[in-house]
Amino acid sequence: MRVLITGSSGQIGTNLALALMERGDEVVGIDRRPNTWTDRIRTVNLDLNRATVEDFPPGPFDVIVHLAAYAKVFELVEWPHRALENVNVCFAALEFARRTGTPFVFGSSREVYGDIHRHVTEEAAADFVVAESPYSASKIAGEAFIYSFAQCYDLPYLVFRFSNVYGRYDNDLERMERVLPLFMRKISRDEPIVVYGREKVFDFTYVDDCIDGICRGLDALVAGRIANQTINLAYGQGSTLVDAVNIIGLALGRTPKVTFEPARPGEVMRYVADISKARQLLGYDPQTPLTAGIPKAIAWARQHGSL
Repeated sequence: MRVLITGSSGQIGTNLALALMERGDEVVGIDRRPNTWTDRIRTVNLDLNRATVEDFPPGPFDVIVHLAAYAKVFELVEWPHRALENVNVCFAALEFARRTGTPFVFGSSREVYGDIHRHVTEEAAADFVVAESPYSASKIAGEAFIYSFAQCYDLPYLVFRFSNVYGRYDNDLERMERVLPLFMRKISRDEPIVVYGREKVFDFTYVDDCIDGICRGLDALVAGRIANQTINLAYGQGSTLVDAVNIIGLALGRTPKVTFEPARPGEVMRYVADISKARQLLGYDPQTPLTAGIPKAIAWARQHGSL
């Protein structure tokens, strides 16, 4: 299988590309920055916000996986033009897929559900009328374009809604401040941390589980076994940020120095995914609870000198 991955220098893109290559697939990446983790991924340097179809690497490809996006919610509240860039970048990749007739996989987000207070969230529960933040609006817009392209141009797709993916290749804090690696680094150094929203409940997904789900989806889409589905990829259980802080402290042998502040504008307070559709369609079976994933993430970070 020949796969084009946009955002191939990011966390999910790097893990996915290496996993596909490990099993013998050919991968071509697109990113506007070099991959700081590995030089094994063939990467075309391209800013999709300014790209035309002619700028894309030559095909044919069996599938396109579109992951490129600004992904920090509060950052896009401060700089909302980046949300519009997310939409432009998605449209550029989608138009390339349309022109070449290539199946399309989109990395969406739990943020499309907004601030939901029900216990577990299944795919049909997304309310596309209300967007909690510019970031969620950008993902809603991306999904809407994909659904319209499937309707008008018969373009096969899968939409994966990710949820707080963590693990390998997610600790480049100089580029993007992710909450778990940030807490790991600060707690390891006995530095204070701030939890914005003590009552937040998230469905943290270890990266190996996420990649397994994506690969299962790619295989099924390319083989024609499934198409035109929107699927939650998560662990399927909720944990508070306080839970995460305590697990990090135990794994590091440190006592976290924590203060609490209200949640910031645009931030969702609760999300737990219903993953029954992923189980049914893909045989998806996540294996890594937060209590096992955080020690794995810490071990990897230590091995790579970031703790």
